[in-house]
Amino acid sequence: MKIIGFVHTGEGYQMVLKGDSCLLVNRKPFFVPDWSKDVRMVPCTVLRVSRLGKEIHPKFAHRYYDAVAHGIDFVAWDVLEHAKQKGQSWTSALAFDYSLAVGEWNENNDNNNDNFAKAIAEVSKVMTIRQGDLIYIQDPIPAAPVQRNQVIEDDGLYCKIK
Repeated sequence: MKIIGFVHTGEGYQMVLKGDSCLLVNRKPFFVPDWSKDVRMVPCTVLRVSRLGKEIHPKFAHRYYDAVAHGIDFVAWDVLEHAKQKGQSWTSALAFDYSLAVGEWNENNDNNNDNFAKAIAEVSKVMTIRQGDLIYIQDPIPAAPVQRNQVIEDDGLYCKIK
């Protein structure tokens, strides 16, 4: 399983890859990593890929996912800013263990979503998508800081910060 993200950069979106260990599952709490002093959360929409595909045209993208969920992308903001200043990779700030919480899956009822179609088309240009892969798209809103003992609940999404 791959987790492919579209991270909002302020000037557009950048594609990032996360390993499967980044997925926070079974309503387990999110633990703020010791190596970051500023972890923030960004709401996102997560798509579950339902079939194999390569170089998918946007008008056919709705055929390649079967469910949508609300999610939270946790970002080590201080590490991200440091990496940006140094011109280094953002991977350690974005792709750490349990950095993506996903809520309950809802059947795909929005077959005409342009953002979903663009994301699937873009990913499938550079890599084959497979059943079970997840594609998430960050919402273009400012990241919010997380606090220990905070509980986040939203339409099937539950996450406790520890």
